[in-house]
Amino acid sequence: MECKEGTGETDAESVLISDWAELTHECLLNILSRLTFEQRWTGPMFVCKPWLNACKDPSLNSVFDLETRFDSSSESTRWWTPEFERRIDSMLRSVITWSNGNLTQILTRHCSDLSLNFAAQRCPNLQVLSIKSSPRVTDASMAQIAYHCRNLKQLDISYCYEISHESLSLIGRNCPNLKILKRNLMNWLDPSQHVGIVPDEYLNACPQDGDTEAAVIAKFMPQLEHLEIRFSKLSAKGLGSICEGCSQLEHLDLSGCANLTSRDILNATSNLKDLKEVKKPNFYIPRSVFHTERYGHWRLYDERFQTDVFRI
Repeated sequence: MECKEGTGETDAESVLISDWAELTHECLLNILSRLTFEQRWTGPMFVCKPWLNACKDPSLNSVFDLETRFDSSSESTRWWTPEFERRIDSMLRSVITWSNGNLTQILTRHCSDLSLNFAAQRCPNLQVLSIKSSPRVTDASMAQIAYHCRNLKQLDISYCYEISHESLSLIGRNCPNLKILKRNLMNWLDPSQHVGIVPDEYLNACPQDGDTEAAVIAKFMPQLEHLEIRFSKLSAKGLGSICEGCSQLEHLDLSGCANLTSRDILNATSNLKDLKEVKKPNFYIPRSVFHTERYGHWRLYDERFQTDVFRI
């Protein structure tokens, strides 16, 4: 087998390279559609211009999913920097543009109002929005999502402390198909698991208005079937409002809701006919030892109830 002069390539290798470079757009789409979002972004996009153009095809950009990558990695202080946020925003804005209005799912973390406002304007068919741990997402962009993305079915705004009950009200009034809401807070009972990773000022900004949010959920989201409010500071009154207003609930996660007792939960949920699962706080912290013996108590709680599942 002869080599081309000066290249070191055999004739067979040359033909192979040529064949890959000359794949039709349809063939490329067929191949790329078998890859995950992350795989496309870390390989094929950088091969050549035709492959990059194929990766931009709207048919490959109906889902923006970085949550799988976040979920499989250890939390990093780098994720909480402005530079990292800008990278996420840039990626999301690119996919929104390439989707040509067909983006239906956004699953990421550490984005900002900049990219969400863009999504609201360009993604009328958005059905799933998961933006956990996005400290610079505020009520401003959520209002735009509520007004323009009325087909929303699933919303995860866990650990987004700049989003208030005002956004929940707007989403509830404008998105009648919403079935799943996740509004989990970080573990404020034992924040040591977040210290050194999450900025201190953000940890200290944990929302305090659990009952206000509960009242809004009860009033404007009666169609909810799945609700997660881990470590919410709502009281028995707030939980009662939710269970009265959201009669179709099937899954209710109250893990870490320290202001609720087993009796409170039993009384509030007794009339939920469709309820299949309720996750209870499963612990009691005596007020007399809350401060002096807090960490010893939580070491015992870790062993018995595996609190590591709450760590992000």
